[in-house]
Amino acid sequence: MELGFRHQLGLVCVILLFPALCNCKQYFTKSRATYYGTYDGYGTPSGACGYGEYGRTVYNGSVAGVSGLWRDGAGCGACYQVRCRIPSLCDMNGAYLVATDYGQGDRTDFIMSPRAFSKLGRNKGASETLKKYGTVDIEYNRVPCTYTSNVLFHIKESSSNPGYFAVVILNVNGARDITAVEMWQRRQQRWEGLRRSYGAVFDFANPPTGEILLRFQLGYNNWMQSKIPIPANWKPGATYDTKLKIY
Repeated sequence: MELGFRHQLGLVCVILLFPALCNCKQYFTKSRATYYGTYDGYGTPSGACGYGEYGRTVYNGSVAGVSGLWRDGAGCGACYQVRCRIPSLCDMNGAYLVATDYGQGDRTDFIMSPRAFSKLGRNKGASETLKKYGTVDIEYNRVPCTYTSNVLFHIKESSSNPGYFAVVILNVNGARDITAVEMWQRRQQRWEGLRRSYGAVFDFANPPTGEILLRFQLGYNNWMQSKIPIPANWKPGATYDTKLKIY
């Protein structure tokens, strides 16, 4: 049986549109999640990513330690949507959180702050019931991070030794990992790589005097360079605005 022209055209349109329709669907991975306790419900400043106080309060304290998603620290700063799987108790949108720490136990992918875990429930009563479960079945999906401010460079307090420089990069939007950080060497007129010391902390021995210009790689082929250098009189524990915003 031969198809008429209109039927053929309609079939072609369906074939062309089908991949786009498929790509619009979000795919969630099934896992388990639990939570840890803090006095105020926020995260912990001692997280293994090295974020310090930022790792306690970012996303209004909706943070988590991850295990399989840790990836030797490359998973630090990744954002996720996490939904629990008890229809009578669980909110359909769940919690949006940031990975700021390493944590594992009881076959979980997420050990969440109390604030993050409470967002799994449909209401306050449901959230309290979920906390009594302790560990719940969940599904999760990586989502782009959404910060309104510029990317920041935070100089770690360990950089008090003049022969050592360590930095952590904050407020990186999107859904790509920071895979490398490089420092411009004026004398050699070249970029030189920093070492991933631990978590999201990158360091460099014997940094150059004067201003420090950094760039970082998102994924494997996208370099982002700060619009202004870190000033020559940089201080350990200080945070500097890059004037760079990622959309």
